[in-house]
Amino acid sequence: MQDVILAPAEFVVLLNQTLEFAYPQVTVEGELSGFRVSKNRWVYFDLQDDQASVKFFGSVYNLPGPLEDGMKLRVVGSPRLHPRFGFSINIQSITPAGEGSIKKAFQLLQAKLEKEGLFALERKRPLPAFPTRVGLVTAAGSAAYADFVKILNERWGGLEIDFVDVFVQGQQAPGQITAALELLNKSSNLPDVIVITRGGGSLDDLAAFNDERVVRAVAASRAPTLVAVGHEVDFSLAELAADVRASTPSNAAQMLVPDRRAELASLAGLRQNLKHQLLAKQSHLVNELKLAGQALQNLLRQRLQAEIHSLESARRLLALFDPAAALKRGYAIVRRGQDHIKSIVGINAGDKLNIQITDGTITATVENSG
Repeated sequence: MQDVILAPAEFVVLLNQTLEFAYPQVTVEGELSGFRVSKNRWVYFDLQDDQASVKFFGSVYNLPGPLEDGMKLRVVGSPRLHPRFGFSINIQSITPAGEGSIKKAFQLLQAKLEKEGLFALERKRPLPAFPTRVGLVTAAGSAAYADFVKILNERWGGLEIDFVDVFVQGQQAPGQITAALELLNKSSNLPDVIVITRGGGSLDDLAAFNDERVVRAVAASRAPTLVAVGHEVDFSLAELAADVRASTPSNAAQMLVPDRRAELASLAGLRQNLKHQLLAKQSHLVNELKLAGQALQNLLRQRLQAEIHSLESARRLLALFDPAAALKRGYAIVRRGQDHIKSIVGINAGDKLNIQITDGTITATVENSG
């Protein structure tokens, strides 16, 4: 049988076709070595054990956060032979593996984002008091979804929920959660709040919520965010970046909306209190009106007495200057025609005078004057 002779380029194509058919995707777990980033775009590293080392290549967008040599990683990728740079695995996803490496990755990313101010308290926004539209990011059919929706409807109800179904663990989870947040934030009808939640699990199960892409998407959300990952002791970095953190999905629903029964009871109490206040105010106003009425009556009475007294004084003064009273005392009023005579000046003999006394008028003729 004649040997098949291939050119280098033909061999690369043939081998890649074989790898694509036989091993379209592989998962390799090992210790990180030779980690470097080129031009802030490309990532190069090896995964090694005691017996071998495998090269990896990918984009910085595949990174879950800062990495250091010595960490244990689980990398999913596609084996490829490059025409010039040789064999490597093209990275699809990277996940820290093992409790020590997961905690180390957590600490490195936490320090990096803390330095950037993503967890600062002054960035936190309050949740709306009475939301009407809620964006919900979690796995459909999960206990987290069921618990959240059940408590939400029991406590308040009537809310519009924009639900986005995502994986909450595994290699696809970070990308799906990030895409869900972007989708809700680009909506023309922006939710009042976005809730990201899942039930509890191991550190490995919760890795998606410590992925840098997810944490940054939570921090960049236009709508306030409430993150509830079902574990009480540890915090995920997504929770630290969120505006509000809840301990469980049920707790998230409790924090998001008030209990309508408690609100109705409170409103009833306020109504009763307002009724008592209005009745008390009415009684106070009635008493004030009564007092004002009495004061007005007293004022009118005093004014009337003063006017009567003034009238009596005027009457006495009028009586004092009444000519009829003077006539009764023996005085007389002398007129010549229509003129009152006050002096003998201008009186001539023969003038006719009218002399008015108390009980009549006497007509007299002047014989002489002077």
